[in-house]
Amino acid sequence: MKLPGAGSHALIFAAAGEVKILLGKVLWEPDEEWKRRANITGYTGWLERERGVSFRGYRELWGWSVDRLEDFWQSISDYFGVRFSRGYSAVLDSRKMPGARWFAGATLNYAEHVFAARNDSPAMIHVSENGQREVSWNELESSVSSLAVHLRGAGVGQGDRVAAYIPNVPEAVIAFLACASIGAVWSSCSPDFGVPSVLDRFRQIEPKVLVASDGYSYGGRFYERSSEIEEIRSSLPTLKETIVVAGGRERSAGGTVEWEEAVSGGGSMTFEHVEFGHPLWILYSSGTTGLPKPIVHGHGGILLEHLKVLSLHNDIKKGDRFFWFTTTGWMMWNYLISGLLLGATIVLYDGSPSFPDMNAIWELAEKKGVTFLGTSAPYINSCMKAGIKPGETHTLDRLRGIGSTGSPLSPEGFEWVYGKVKEDIWLASISGGTDLCTAFVGGCPTLPVLSGVIQCRCLGAKVESYGEDGRPRVGEVGELVITEPMPSMPSYFWGDRDGSRYRESYFEMFPGVWRHGDWIEIREDGGCVIYGRSDATIKRMGVRIGSSEIYRVVESIQEVADSLVVDIEGREGVSYMPLFVVLAGDRRLDEGLKRKIAEKIRSDLSPRYVPDEIIQVEQIPRTLNGKRMEVPVKRILMGVEPSRAFNRGSMANPEAMDSFISIASRLKAGSGKL
Repeated sequence: MKLPGAGSHALIFAAAGEVKILLGKVLWEPDEEWKRRANITGYTGWLERERGVSFRGYRELWGWSVDRLEDFWQSISDYFGVRFSRGYSAVLDSRKMPGARWFAGATLNYAEHVFAARNDSPAMIHVSENGQREVSWNELESSVSSLAVHLRGAGVGQGDRVAAYIPNVPEAVIAFLACASIGAVWSSCSPDFGVPSVLDRFRQIEPKVLVASDGYSYGGRFYERSSEIEEIRSSLPTLKETIVVAGGRERSAGGTVEWEEAVSGGGSMTFEHVEFGHPLWILYSSGTTGLPKPIVHGHGGILLEHLKVLSLHNDIKKGDRFFWFTTTGWMMWNYLISGLLLGATIVLYDGSPSFPDMNAIWELAEKKGVTFLGTSAPYINSCMKAGIKPGETHTLDRLRGIGSTGSPLSPEGFEWVYGKVKEDIWLASISGGTDLCTAFVGGCPTLPVLSGVIQCRCLGAKVESYGEDGRPRVGEVGELVITEPMPSMPSYFWGDRDGSRYRESYFEMFPGVWRHGDWIEIREDGGCVIYGRSDATIKRMGVRIGSSEIYRVVESIQEVADSLVVDIEGREGVSYMPLFVVLAGDRRLDEGLKRKIAEKIRSDLSPRYVPDEIIQVEQIPRTLNGKRMEVPVKRILMGVEPSRAFNRGSMANPEAMDSFISIASRLKAGSGKL
């Protein structure tokens, strides 16, 4: 296997021989009854009956789905019974990226499709560290319709933004669906975000209403957020109203509306039919410079993509109990709530996955009868290191599938699931991103599971591995690219009037081709292996953040003059993130200043972005136009030869790179951390 940097990735990915022993070992194969019951089998049978097309296996089906895009996405619309209130002139007007327009002229509403799937099972089950509750479909509809009436009364209409600072609770889902039903635009942050991070996001979108929780519980402790709400309110001049969800402590301050009041007015359920690409929600992802990118996704694109991926690739069925451990600040929350589209009961968890111990999520799975459990590679690795054995300590009879995302799941992680959780289970390792709000490589319930390997490229997603020459390669690691448009690609970035930021983010390296920023290998058998980030974006516990956000916090400290951070993500599902600082004057880095820097990041951003090490350097490498050279530093620390990692002639201070070359030499010599 050839890696970028002539094999240097062994520094993080472990010795190639050790990887080869485990990578690709068959751990599970579906039997004929399992295949017969899989949703994707029902879909292929429908294609044969209704469209006259048949396939000899998944790879042929995938090839058809990306070669005949219009036929494929129309089949998804028809198969799932998408309700257009106005028809469309064409499925796809052009394959040009960016700029492809899907289902031109069509109108619909995402929330209407959620309530079309209602059934006798609970809509939601919520579990927190302090209790639990169920929400029926009747209760969900009543609360959504009442809140929609209230929002209209507050002046919220089509295209207006509603921002939320709220944990993973039913009120978040209710508020989102109320927004969607009236054509308003939803955007949320988890309350573990510091106020500066929240404002960096919400100021850009100028919300009219804020929905906020006055506190949340995590790890056995209650975190009060009333003062944070007041600071956010006072810093968003466009707000007309703040609705406060009681987190379990004191009632909210004056000038706000209590949640109970906002949902008490009643009203019938109605849906505003909007254009296919009308904004549904705004998510945030960051590059290496500037504010977080406000990514706009449309009603129709998300509806089609989530129906496809959750049904055909996660095999979610009506009556299932679908869980993913997430917060409202991660795209997996949006992914989870779309389980409602298929009539599944979504299971929400608000709290620490390790409280009171590492069995917390497995306990939830047992008690709530979870059928598909989604988590992350770091959580699986933590369970493995903790030595727990969920299969021996818990009854997991109803659990038939496990999903893993956030970072690459190591072969050892695969082995642990089959050895310590359940022998007869389908493990779907998936990878995608906030940018498309989906997985574009992931699971297929009719394929075998191979250790360390993602089963397939998802239907309708023409994912390829590009070399530096811009040509696809098989069996070698290259840049993950998407070479044909997908409906859930961002409609645009909020405030990006000429589209330049959007184009620069994805289409600068390979014009007309989406570059995602991951290393990927497409195997001969159709499986995929992700090798982590190829750019300088920080991605911790599945949540991306731009390095610029860390710099703004770190460099607000008087003693810090300059800084640089890189995230070196390895195959074991965890990342190693060092922070390099240049200190003012003759100051030397001591333990007290390290604690101060870490605490500032913890409070203003989130605990997940506290660096693994803080190292003092004399200079930060910069280009001639003053940009930090994060990618070259990252590549050097990964073992790439300096002559291939950067060009001294393009640097303002080429001598600054010498200290990082020295550090990389110590890493290569086996000294471990920096």
